[in-house]
Parts: sequence; C-alpha cells; structure tokens
Amino acid sequence: MSRLFVRFHQVTFAYPSAAEPLFSDLSLHLPGGWSGVVGANGAGKTTLLRLAVRELSPDAGVVEAPPRTVYCAQRTDDAPVHLRELVADRAKSAWDIREKLGVEADWHGRWDTLSHGERKRAQIAVALWLAPEVLAVDEPTNHLDRSAREVLAAALRSFDKVGLLVSHDRELLDALCARCVFVDPPDAIVRPGGITKGMQVATMEQQAARRQHEQDRRAYRSIRREAIRREQLAAQAQRRCSKRGLAAGDHDARARKNGARNSSKDAVGGRLRRQIDGRLERARRQWEDHGVKKEYELGIWLPGSTSKRNLLLELPAGSLALGEHRQLRYPDLTIRPTDRIALTGANGSGKSSLVHRLIASLGIPLEQLTYVPQEIDGGVSRGLLDQVREVSESQRGYLMNIISRLGSRPDRLLVSVEPSPGETRKLMLALGMARTPHLIIMDEPTNHMDLPSIEALETALVDCPCSLLLVSHDHRFLQRLTRMTWQIAADGAAVGSFTLHIR
Repeated sequence: MSRLFVRFHQVTFAYPSAAEPLFSDLSLHLPGGWSGVVGANGAGKTTLLRLAVRELSPDAGVVEAPPRTVYCAQRTDDAPVHLRELVADRAKSAWDIREKLGVEADWHGRWDTLSHGERKRAQIAVALWLAPEVLAVDEPTNHLDRSAREVLAAALRSFDKVGLLVSHDRELLDALCARCVFVDPPDAIVRPGGITKGMQVATMEQQAARRQHEQDRRAYRSIRREAIRREQLAAQAQRRCSKRGLAAGDHDARARKNGARNSSKDAVGGRLRRQIDGRLERARRQWEDHGVKKEYELGIWLPGSTSKRNLLLELPAGSLALGEHRQLRYPDLTIRPTDRIALTGANGSGKSSLVHRLIASLGIPLEQLTYVPQEIDGGVSRGLLDQVREVSESQRGYLMNIISRLGSRPDRLLVSVEPSPGETRKLMLALGMARTPHLIIMDEPTNHMDLPSIEALETALVDCPCSLLLVSHDHRFLQRLTRMTWQIAADGAAVGSFTLHIR
C-alpha cells in the first residue's frame, strides 16, 4: 500500500465575495500522523481543512488526498449521520470506540438534550468508526471538561492515518502533532513539532527577518547617500561644462567646455551614475522583499457600566429538568452589580440550561445584558454580520475597532460569507458592549478563540465595570476574572441528579 499523504500543489482559493484570494500559490505536503493547523480567527484554517477533504475545490492548483476522508466540523447542531449505525454495530472495534468516548445508546434519540461536549464526543466517535484515510478535526476540545479532553486525546492518538487538527489547545497540539501548519493568508508555513516548538521557530524566523530587514534598510540608505553625492558631483560637472553666461566671442572658453564634455572623465562619471542607480534599485527591492509581517495592536477597554440596582437577579431555590430522569437542584441564587461569578461543572451537568433559567429570571431589561451563548448557529452568525454591515459608518468603525483589538481582521470579516465561530463570538460581544451593559454572561467564552484573542478578552474583562457570569472549563481564565464559584456536582443520591453549590 502506498504511503498516505495530503498535498497542496500551487493552490489558489478565493471566496466569491472576497477582493483577494485567501490562499495564493500554496504548496504543502502533509504526511501520515497528525498535523496541527493553527492561526488567528478568520485566517482560513477551516477552509484549509475543507480543501484537504475535497469539500471545497481550489480555483487553481491541485489538492491530492486519499479517497476516504472525513471532516468533523466545529459546530454540533445536528447529530452525525451515522450515529445510529455506530450504536447498533456489535463489532469489537465499534464497542471499543463507544466505550472509549462514553457514547451512550440513546444519544441519537435525545440529541437536543445533550451537552455540546457530549455531542462533540459522539461526532468524533462516528468519525473514528468510519475509519477514514484522512481525518480532519476542527476544534475538538471545545466544550469538553478536563477528563473528557483526556479521553478525546487518547482516542485521537489511536488514529494512525493522516490527521489534520485545527485547535487552540496547546496541550493537545503539543501531545499529538508531529508538525504544525501556521496559516497566515495568502500563505501557510509548515514547522516541525507541536505548537510550542513551532512558535519558538516562528519567533526566531521573525527575529531573523527583522535583523535582515534592518540590514537591508541600512544598505539602501548607504547606497542612497552615495547616489545623492554622485548626483551632486554630476551637477557640479554639468555646471562646469555649461556655456550659459559665456560671451558670444569667447571661443577659447567654449572650446574648453567642449573638451570637458568629451573627456573620458565625464564618460566615466555618467557610467558610475548608471551603476549606482542600478545598485540603488536592487537594494530597494531587497529591502521591500524582506519586509516583516505587520503586527496589529491587541487589547481594548470594554465599556460596561455598574448598575444602581441592589440586585440584578434573585432566583429562589428550585430544580431544573435536564431530560428524562435527570435534574439539577440549586439553592437561592442572587447576582449583585459587581459580582464576578464562575459557573463550573462536568459536561452534561446542566450549566447551559441553568444559564437560560437565569436569563429568564433577570431583574434588569434585556438591553442591559450582553449574552454570548456556547454555540451560535450559521444563520445567527450571518445575521450578526448583516447587522454590522447595516449600521452607520461611525458605529461600524467602533465595532470593527473592538473586533480588531480582539485579534481579527475587519477587512476579511466584512467580505466573508459567514464569520467563523470565533469571529461570531467577537461580533456578538462587540454589539453587546455597544449598549454599555450592566451584566455580561458568557458561556464557554474561550471556545473557538485563538490564544492572542483569549488574552486580549481576559485583559478587557478584568477592567470592565459591570457584573460577570462566566461558564468555562478554562481554570486559568476563571481564576483571573472571578471571585465566586457556583459549582455543579453529581448528587450521589441518584444517577443523573446534580446539585449546585456556592463557594
């Protein structure tokens, strides 16, 4: 059997609405094993995966890949097509996959009640069961708690064909990947190792590029100074040769001028000027060709405000049905104007369901709430982008400044057909912050966001004056931003029963 690989050969691809190609003359060779695909939100990581599995066709060039490919999308709105077949399969391989990823027999029938983490595990389980030659996985650890991430990493590690992994999870990329593709339109660069090693290499390359750029700049300026000096000398020589101001009858002076014009020294001077002009043009091109990538400034202040109410929420103790034979019990819950609350718990313990109950019980107008849900479907994403396009130019500039400071390029976003999940979250946050809210609720805020964007968001939320409720498995993120924890834990009294504890 021939060795498996995915190869891009001089691939160009552009979306119809885009002014410029997303990829131009792109060539990559990705052999067996796992290759990470990393880059900023909206840089084209998902597009690269869809080209690799032939869901998209390039405008020019060729993508070579084995015939059996599977793509696991970021979103988990719909149950995987083959989930029923996986559950019904009695083969040992199917049993092992279900056991490894904790897929239960009734998941297809109650898909709407599953947490997004459970849906993601089902999606990966079906993909592995199909035994593709190329498996492209887009953000698999979104929504997963720590134990589920470890289970998923072990399952992906068992795949021994060509794997392509889009992720912002450094730990997973370092543990799984032999190489990483750094996507930065219109190009992409393969660097060896996981993301930590790849970023170290990228930093050294950028430092070397800056040094070379500075050397080229100095060389250009040096040649430019020499060119100016020679121009001045040439001008002096021209003045010496000029007959302007000579008397009409001064034949001796005119003869001397003619001799100077025809002298070998004058001819050499002209040749030297032409040579320095050629050197100057070559130095200018080299300086421009070795230019460094523009770095965009990140970080922004989010203009929330502190409510004058004593309480934003007052919810009496109660219970919440999570599906058949499953429930969440909670004590009296309050949210005050300056509270910063972390809501934590395992996948499927009812965190998102509780958030919906809280929003329905708020004591403030909804326009004073900025809510960013865990998942946002494609229709809502496109609607948000249309909403931004329709606002006034000054308002759009304000919103795009927030987007830019959170690490996405507004020019790419505004011409896109559908924003990426990471860009969608930034759009929703920007639109919400324009109303200077009294309360921000974010369900898994770091999902889909690249690492610089997460750091920028974290810094912005530290200084935001309104109340926060953050649902997350990212303990570092919560530790910096919250002062109180609502923790949901399994209730030992009954299977599928959970209780919320305030700590």
